[in-house]
Amino acid sequence: MIDVLIVGAGPAGSVLASDLVRRGVEVRLIDAADGAFAGSRAKGIQPRTQEVLDDLGVLDAALAAGGRYPWMAAHVGRLTLSWPMQRSHRRSAATPYPNILLLPQRETDRILHDRLRQQGLQIEFGTTLTGLRQDADEVVATVGGETIHTRYLVGADGAASTTRKQLSIGFVGSTDETDRMIVADAEIEGLARHRWHVWPRAKGRFLALCPLPGAEQFQIMLRLRPGEDPDVSEAGLAEAVRTITGDPALRLRGVTWASVWRPNIRIAERYRAGRVLLAGDAAHVHPPAGAQGLNTGVQDSYNLGWKLGQVLAGAPDALLDTYETERRPVAARVLGVSTQLYAGIEKRRLSSLRRGDEERQLTLSYHGTPLAPVSSARTGRLRVGDRAPDGHDGSERLFDAFRGPHFTLLAFDCAPSVDWPTAGAPLRTLTISAGARQLRRDYGITTPTQILVRPDGYIARVLDRGPDGGDDQALATLTPAVVTRGGSPRSGGTGRRARR
Repeated sequence: MIDVLIVGAGPAGSVLASDLVRRGVEVRLIDAADGAFAGSRAKGIQPRTQEVLDDLGVLDAALAAGGRYPWMAAHVGRLTLSWPMQRSHRRSAATPYPNILLLPQRETDRILHDRLRQQGLQIEFGTTLTGLRQDADEVVATVGGETIHTRYLVGADGAASTTRKQLSIGFVGSTDETDRMIVADAEIEGLARHRWHVWPRAKGRFLALCPLPGAEQFQIMLRLRPGEDPDVSEAGLAEAVRTITGDPALRLRGVTWASVWRPNIRIAERYRAGRVLLAGDAAHVHPPAGAQGLNTGVQDSYNLGWKLGQVLAGAPDALLDTYETERRPVAARVLGVSTQLYAGIEKRRLSSLRRGDEERQLTLSYHGTPLAPVSSARTGRLRVGDRAPDGHDGSERLFDAFRGPHFTLLAFDCAPSVDWPTAGAPLRTLTISAGARQLRRDYGITTPTQILVRPDGYIARVLDRGPDGGDDQALATLTPAVVTRGGSPRSGGTGRRARR
């Protein structure tokens, strides 16, 4: 028996696999496709997702392969209007990666897959889930001619998820079959690469050509007229580009990927059924506007990974229920934002091509959910459930201290005093020096305070009562076993995984 079977090796599945492997969890990762995804599709990596990639040790590779978003250039007749889609944000101590990164999905997948190989995990491509059943102790998955026994199964297998269908979980929402768009990657000769070119009023069509970093290619987004037959051949795409732009000098060639897309706006009725969970597009699908879908899926996995690791080590099973209570409301809100942006594009409103702060996902908070009750203590600026900012304590950067599968305890003006079990995720303590004034401002610290940071970078507890401010009862939800002040273990978990 293995610990976790992950179905789907896209960004969500790959992030989850990488996170679990570094926790010592026995994982298999399968994907029905013959190989890695070859197209650009989801190409915007938001600031919060960059922080996830930093924690997983692959951000440098992503930054090297990606680039900044170019300015928009809207061509309306003979008039060209140019403006930045994203407002440029300054880097700060608290927010080291403030701007969206342009990175084709094929590169995101490649980087994550390279990391998995470094961790010793091979992706099993061409391997299809055909059935599953479960009981109180395990999931039995049928994969081709093989039967896999696993403690948990996670379906990250896309909008058409076999996992979700096997569980008969409803996928609530709509698909507009009359609204179709061709998305393709190709080289275009004769078109400036310093702009994202848009023709918003093209006789019932919409054409956008975005230059992709690291290649001579553009991502082509061509909206079709109602009833129009999609032609994804190189000749057909070349003719459409020349006709819509009115520039016969443009030369399109070298199509490497093409697909026909329909607005699919859906969310799973639930994210968990027993020992099976859903993540990424299997749980929610979004319109492309706002660069939200891939990012939301990655953060699903980042939320789920440490919780699976803790439960496998003996933490209460109820910890897995908090995955849905924290992540499903986020997906629902993101669906609203991206749907609104896409509706604006549909009506050819140029203002809908601008992006704001919410899409960066830095202000996302789990405050008010079961792991972060409203009654929890808070600092002058931060609540339990908020993102823990980066910063420097005078000797070490916080994100460097956070990096890894552990919890982190920040002790401001007091000695660390939280007892911690030996099972499950370890605890790293960091005593903040008296000279870290900016860090105190960013965290809102005015009195002796201990802040416990979850492995996914969100605040788990604010213990603002100095050395005697431990909260063992609250920590019991997060850990396999919490040691009392007297030194004896709490009942209810040994922290050991039984093996068959």
